[in-house]
Amino acid sequence: MTVPEQLEVVQLGESFVGSGVNAAHINTVFGHRNGAAGTAWATALATPSAGHVPFVAVLRPSLPVKPLTLFVTKAAPAHDAHGLLIWGPAQAGVAAGVADAVADGFIPAELTDTHALIAAVWVNPGADDADTVYRNNRAAISEALANGARNLPNLEDVLSARHSPSNPFYTPDTFAKDA
Repeated sequence: MTVPEQLEVVQLGESFVGSGVNAAHINTVFGHRNGAAGTAWATALATPSAGHVPFVAVLRPSLPVKPLTLFVTKAAPAHDAHGLLIWGPAQAGVAAGVADAVADGFIPAELTDTHALIAAVWVNPGADDADTVYRNNRAAISEALANGARNLPNLEDVLSARHSPSNPFYTPDTFAKDA
């Protein structure tokens, strides 16, 4: 089956919400089930690796969010409490945030049965507040999907920030451009 060109478009999104051990970092891949995103979705579900078992995000048991969302952990569960934060509040936040993105129009309702979503989700092994993990993941996925729909970031913002890169884990003391 040949997929029409407009179905090959894949939206990529990213968002980091919160601070400290309960922050959320999410990357998203959204596209047609018959295109590259659908192939990646099915492949990831069918080929789990040790500690990284993708699963379908649900709003409650037997009620998956639409579009069907594959939750992929960026960090293997380090201990039981960490695993519970992944499967519980992070998953609930992702599912609710995807539904928010549909309700807010960043994912058109007419695409919820034809498209698939992959969410790569970071939950820090040191996370310790389930409600904050939930809120941060809900906000992060909704923002990541909005960013993908808007083709953000703008190239001008990327070029401007290249002289002062930073993230929650590292900020260089000075800028050193490679010669």
